[in-house]
Amino acid sequence: MRKLVFFLMIFLLGAISVQSQQKGRQFQVFGVCFYNLENFFDTINNNGKYDLEFSPQGSRQWNGEKYRAKLKNMSFAISQMTSEATPMGPAVIGVSEVENRSVLDDLVKQESIRKWHLQIVHHDTPDLRGIDVALLYNPRFFRVLSVINTPLFIPSNPTFRTRTQMCVTGMLGDDKVSIIVNHWPSRLGGEERSSYLREAAAARAKQTADSLLKIDPNQGIIIMGDLNDDPQNKSCSEIIGAKRDKKDVTEFGFYNPWWSMLDKGIGTLCYRGSWNLFDQIMISGYFLKNDKKHLTFLKNEVLNKQFLMNTEGQYKGYPLRTYAGGVFLNGYSDHFPTEVFFYKEIGQ
Repeated sequence: MRKLVFFLMIFLLGAISVQSQQKGRQFQVFGVCFYNLENFFDTINNNGKYDLEFSPQGSRQWNGEKYRAKLKNMSFAISQMTSEATPMGPAVIGVSEVENRSVLDDLVKQESIRKWHLQIVHHDTPDLRGIDVALLYNPRFFRVLSVINTPLFIPSNPTFRTRTQMCVTGMLGDDKVSIIVNHWPSRLGGEERSSYLREAAAARAKQTADSLLKIDPNQGIIIMGDLNDDPQNKSCSEIIGAKRDKKDVTEFGFYNPWWSMLDKGIGTLCYRGSWNLFDQIMISGYFLKNDKKHLTFLKNEVLNKQFLMNTEGQYKGYPLRTYAGGVFLNGYSDHFPTEVFFYKEIGQ
């Protein structure tokens, strides 16, 4: 317990490399984040009827002015993902609900985050709405080794099309880490009736993780995304097998630090007064070894900052959306971002 308190004190006092003058030890801290950017479309209708609403002629009258406001808001939100231990923001940011590579190119060039020189991993997917997942990363802290994009095929529903799962393997500092970015099928039609789709997506992500660990068992695995399920749902707790308590996690199993957070009433989106925590980052047992050889899990946070919230009215405390009820709110997203932090002793 004393050791954990010591590391937490380091994090609160820190910088990227944090030194305790008393003990002469240095630690490096990395943030890994996920953020659903909520309908991050450009103004060009290139997906027929599915993209029409996000065009100047569509129901939302999505024009250049609104697109530029969205760019400014989302880049500002990302610019605020800093801490004393991570002053240049997260090393890696998984994102969802992005239309194409072009909107991400525009995003990383925004003034508030341009100085970080964020790089992009993106792949067009067969999703009918034309939205994808992607990965932004700071090349100072993360180096890409390989990328695998895996579509989700449902044998019982062969015409179903959804987001491809993206697996990016790279070096997070000196540690090899594979990050599987997801946006699982929605609850359209009802949670119970649609659960088989998310359970299939979970099985696909778990299969990818198991294959990676079979090839190289000495790496960390991170499964992140908007899962459209909570930690206790079957997709997460049974199919992926992500545990609520660290003590129950095997070497090649997964820990879900968001389970206990949701129990406290903290979520990432709210529907009819009830909070959900769909935006999860699950980590493999690699990060729980707590030794000098491996990055070690430190803490997790829902980044529910005040500026991302409605501050008054019926939806006070809810995420401040771009649109609600057909009205342009000039907000951010209907989801709060989430982040996990890892540390490792260096200089030995």
